[in-house]
Amino acid sequence: MSDTSQEKSEQPTAKRKQKARDKGQIASSKELNTTLILLVASGSLLVLGAGIVERLRAILDESFTLERAIVFDPSMLYALLQLRMTEALLTLVPLFAILVVAALIGPISLGAGPIAKQKLVPKFSNLNPISGLKRIFSSRGLMELGKALAKFMLVAPIAFALLWQLSGFLLGLGYQPLEQGLRQAGYILAWAFLLLSATLILIALVDVPFQIWKHQKDLRMTKQEVKDENKDTEGKPEVKRKIRQVQFEMSQRRMMAQVPQAGVVVTNPTHFAVALKYDQEGMRAPKVVAKGMNLIADEIRTRAEDAKVPVFAAPPLARALYYSTPLDQEIPAGLYVAVAQVLAYVYKLRTAETENYPPEPPTDLPVPDELLRGTPP
Repeated sequence: MSDTSQEKSEQPTAKRKQKARDKGQIASSKELNTTLILLVASGSLLVLGAGIVERLRAILDESFTLERAIVFDPSMLYALLQLRMTEALLTLVPLFAILVVAALIGPISLGAGPIAKQKLVPKFSNLNPISGLKRIFSSRGLMELGKALAKFMLVAPIAFALLWQLSGFLLGLGYQPLEQGLRQAGYILAWAFLLLSATLILIALVDVPFQIWKHQKDLRMTKQEVKDENKDTEGKPEVKRKIRQVQFEMSQRRMMAQVPQAGVVVTNPTHFAVALKYDQEGMRAPKVVAKGMNLIADEIRTRAEDAKVPVFAAPPLARALYYSTPLDQEIPAGLYVAVAQVLAYVYKLRTAETENYPPEPPTDLPVPDELLRGTPP
């Protein structure tokens, strides 16, 4: 259990961030979303507004230009109403599609992913009026109130100045023909909408870094939480020890299974044992297939004797092979001559069984000093 009284001074881990994302807890800025939607909406109206209005006007004209048979047939009137409503909706589809894309850009830019399942589950606690009042008068509610006042204080003077500058032009619209006046009024309103929306960029530039900082702060962890998470991620020490033990036992079994295929086992003679294998066709140099000290060395010698693998005592060579050559790797070039002499002796030893004379074992095997790491126990 983590101590919640500790200060949350640690940065959130990757697991903590991913868990928060899975729950839908991401940095979000309402001001960024609102600003993008308003800017895109005003820009779309400037570009597409004239065509949309013209198409809607044509639909209205067609709706009120009816043949006599249609007027006295309720079923045809209903079908015509459905047709005109469908045409009007299809006219507005491009604008709606652009607004949907604009609504998604903000959350995606701040790292939003797929909608979390937890967000789809209704929370009846949100319907509690007491909880609602607490949210209103909380620090977050006061911050939202401050942002609303800041937006009003920023937008209101600009809107007033804009109306003041355009007042003469707006009054002059009354002297223009109706269609031309409406067209000019719509154009002016679209530009005014765009300019007022652009003022909210200042609010978004302040709110986005603040929301990112606040999200990171909310995800911070105490030192105990970091320790608990690392323990859950990496496993408890006793479990890790058990896993290492099982892995070691498995590797030892695989290694011991290679001893009967070895060509010779070089020993210390009691403290070290190294099993060598050499195939002239498939290997460039002899390879260490098993090695060990003390009890493991004794097990290697026992397995070798049971499999009738020659065991050769050469303490310096055994130590050099043990310390210089990893398991399943070829021996270093500095030991080629010494190992070659041992393999030659083993070959003579096998042929001597039929010729009834024992070969002389090699002595003074050349082992470089730099490969003699370690000392005999």
